[in-house]
Amino acid sequence: MLKKRIIPCLDIKDGCTVKGINFEDLKNAGDPVELAKRYELEGADELVFLDITATLENRKTFAELVKDIAKELSIPFTVGGGISSVEDVRKLLEAGADKISINSSAVKDPQLISALAKEFGSQCIVVAIDTKRVEQTDLVHVKGGRQATALNTVEWAKEAAALGAGEILLTSMDGDGTKNGFDLRITKLVSEAVSIPVIASGGAGAVDDFIKVFDETKATGALAASVFHFNEIGIQDLKQQLKTQKIEVR
Repeated sequence: MLKKRIIPCLDIKDGCTVKGINFEDLKNAGDPVELAKRYELEGADELVFLDITATLENRKTFAELVKDIAKELSIPFTVGGGISSVEDVRKLLEAGADKISINSSAVKDPQLISALAKEFGSQCIVVAIDTKRVEQTDLVHVKGGRQATALNTVEWAKEAAALGAGEILLTSMDGDGTKNGFDLRITKLVSEAVSIPVIASGGAGAVDDFIKVFDETKATGALAASVFHFNEIGIQDLKQQLKTQKIEVR
């Protein structure tokens, strides 16, 4: 069985790390390079770096910042935001990213998943899914969560896996930034529907939330932002408490 991973997320806007609630009301959370260095020292298993307005503003992820962050890290590092072509991915991997995350562009052109997996290998292709419950249906959202699609979340996760995704990063927009706990229902549904690793995201507020998501779903990673950025949960302490619950962590 895969050991569980603790993954801080750095949402980047205009070169700064930001954090909001339900994808809105963004607040500055610090310098991304300094945070990246801190998280590695504290024992994070991986990092995710998302340029959260890149797709919306039709610009590419800032590769120079990726280089700066990659210089400071030896742990795996995923980059997303505004990625829509093989060339985009090549630039980011050359800049030092270990994996890339695609969301809106994959929904727009599902064959992009296959093209990227063929060119670079499934192991470095993460499909990010922003999901929100709309009239009792779990719907995929794109463009930084601002636009609903007609895609059912579980069905899209299955399709992404079949097309060659190596991992799913599942963010519950309903839970994002609320600190009310991970969305166990949708995480369970998606993680049981696919055979590839699923990272749970959105809603972490306490150590108990991490214990629950690992105990009650098949998620292999748990991602959080503000609880780490603002020192509300220490990564070493979190891992220690997970171990006392017999949850194997890296």
